[in-house]
Amino acid sequence: MKNIPRDIAPYAKSLAAQFPVLSIQGPRQSGKTTLARALFPDYGYVNLEHPDLRAEAEADGSSFMRLHPAPLIIDEAQRVPSLLSRIQVAVDERPGENGLYILTGSHQPALREGVGQSLAGRVGGLTLLPLSLAELSAAGIWSGREQRIVEGFMPRLFSEHQSPSELYRNYAATYLEKDVTQLTRLRELRPFEVFIRLIAGRVGQLFNSAGLSDETGVSAPTLRGWLSILEACHLVFILPPYYRNFGKRFVKTPKVYFTEPGLAAWQLGISDTSQVVRDPAFGGLFENMVIVEALKTRLNAGKTPNLYFIRDQHGTEVDLVIEEGRALHLFEIKSSESFSTDFTRNLDLVRRAIPGVASATVVYGGDAPAKVRDIAFVSFRDLAAHMRSLGLA
Repeated sequence: MKNIPRDIAPYAKSLAAQFPVLSIQGPRQSGKTTLARALFPDYGYVNLEHPDLRAEAEADGSSFMRLHPAPLIIDEAQRVPSLLSRIQVAVDERPGENGLYILTGSHQPALREGVGQSLAGRVGGLTLLPLSLAELSAAGIWSGREQRIVEGFMPRLFSEHQSPSELYRNYAATYLEKDVTQLTRLRELRPFEVFIRLIAGRVGQLFNSAGLSDETGVSAPTLRGWLSILEACHLVFILPPYYRNFGKRFVKTPKVYFTEPGLAAWQLGISDTSQVVRDPAFGGLFENMVIVEALKTRLNAGKTPNLYFIRDQHGTEVDLVIEEGRALHLFEIKSSESFSTDFTRNLDLVRRAIPGVASATVVYGGDAPAKVRDIAFVSFRDLAAHMRSLGLA
């Protein structure tokens, strides 16, 4: 199968037309290079993961810039931070010209710090995550509930027909060897690998560093540092609670989700669709898939995510809150393939407790759209379209 068109493409082209430099960040193998080369086919290309090219750029930056002139795509640009200052000089020498350099990177803090220091005001940035349900649907790929949780959304699953188990095994080895070890001084990887599996088994739950510390034998501050590393590598994202001006009755502890649900399932040893529904983590994995679809939909539209959840001290919870302007949009997530009016209970309770709610939606595992009073029921496959109808994308 050919590469699947990406919904973020118009936003990427728009940024390249407005700024001298376009920065594309995201996890490894999410399609950053494919997107850049498809949108800018006439640009030169260098990959700083290549040892020889990296050594060339580090040893003689002036010569490197001369040999690789703009317009240019630079993969893993954060590997040679000094190059960013030279890019600044190069774009300042060509005032009024935009789209001169396309930079990609999988290390969020490294690239962001370098861009912030050297290219402030000269760069437009976006984040590209793996394929979305909406993109797969547009490409004619049916996404069954269990299938997508197990297989995930990595582009190589579709362009190269890789086995999910092999893909995630190699993927895990790559980010541990290349990314994690570059960002931390781990004496041994085993406790870190255990930590990742424990997080995978707790997607959809509050992040309890003390409890995880007891299970891993690693201090809570160290675990919080490790979580920051996983976030920096775009392997997980943190969903904060929404509690603005609501007093102490709402929790302030975040949740953690994987940017690739298939990786979370692989970490739990789930390798086929017959396993996933029986697994205790199924509800959390389904919730992970839906919330990351909302995240992709916002990012692909060039929107600040503004994603939250809300939970009070009594356990009443709404899984996803999207803030747009001063309005709140509530989403309750249910993995069931059949809908029930009972699914609206928490939405009703939270709407009565907080001001500014503009819409309420139940996202569930079935296919039939419905409405209960003013609460919409939509299939997980149709979430992106529903968000667009609400003005959220």
